[in-house]
Amino acid sequence: MSELPLVFHCEGSPLVGVLSRPDRPVRLGVLIVVGGPQYRAGSHRQFVSLARALAAGGFACLRFDYRGMGDSAAPQRRFESVDADLKAAIDALFEAVPELDGVVLWGLCDGASAALMYAPLDVRVEGVVALNPWVRTEASLAAARIDHYYKGKLLSVQFWRRLFGGEVRVGHALAGLAGALKQRLKGKARNAARGSAPARTFIERMGEGWQRLRGRVLVGLSGNDLTAREFADFCHAHPMWREAVEPGPNFFELADADHTFSSRDWKHAIEQRTLDWLRARLASSVTQPCDEPHAAQGVVQFQRSA
Repeated sequence: MSELPLVFHCEGSPLVGVLSRPDRPVRLGVLIVVGGPQYRAGSHRQFVSLARALAAGGFACLRFDYRGMGDSAAPQRRFESVDADLKAAIDALFEAVPELDGVVLWGLCDGASAALMYAPLDVRVEGVVALNPWVRTEASLAAARIDHYYKGKLLSVQFWRRLFGGEVRVGHALAGLAGALKQRLKGKARNAARGSAPARTFIERMGEGWQRLRGRVLVGLSGNDLTAREFADFCHAHPMWREAVEPGPNFFELADADHTFSSRDWKHAIEQRTLDWLRARLASSVTQPCDEPHAAQGVVQFQRSA
């Protein structure tokens, strides 16, 4: 396995990446999509460790800084606006590793959301690994706080001990609960006024990616993370997404893990889960022809490079 620095361009701006390349790469590569604001190493060097583990398993892996992050130039941008960056990175990965004919996008938080949004645009994308995907709205955050934070506190013996011991700022806690209830009621009122659940544009785009790759998305959630709980609640509330959090080969949850899987054991568990899933995808692609998706209306797909 070798590690090579790559500098490539996106719409005239230089992007910086690091390629972890096996001696004999398999046909499927991996592109790590960072969540913002982060850069290619990831929190606690998570992406460095992941890329090396994947390369040791035979999968070429590129981690890079999209425009405005890390060492890549140009103004900072949000995760909804990185399609061109992802295309440029996939182009660079395919050029550096000519053995490839497909790629899996691996993302955490809004990196997972960006990966799902990009997936319908590029036929080279054969799968997505999405950890703690970001689907946050004001209403969803308020609901998650009530359902997974405040309810937990009320059922906690330790909380009541601290309360009666004078360690809890009652006024502050009540103000937080009141604010969450207010935001949740506002969200319900907006839903009723519109006649249907509102979907922010980026969530609709994520849905297009989910539909295109149904059965080829690995979803992983942390047990101790509000973003993960929001995504689980979102999936349970929307029939199209329920499959994403159903037990099976395409879903897992690490019960006590935090948002970035910060412990050594959690990081290793993520690496192994990813490797196992990639190997299963690779094996299935040998026996099943890849279905070519139809271009979405108004969208031009990026074709496989020669």
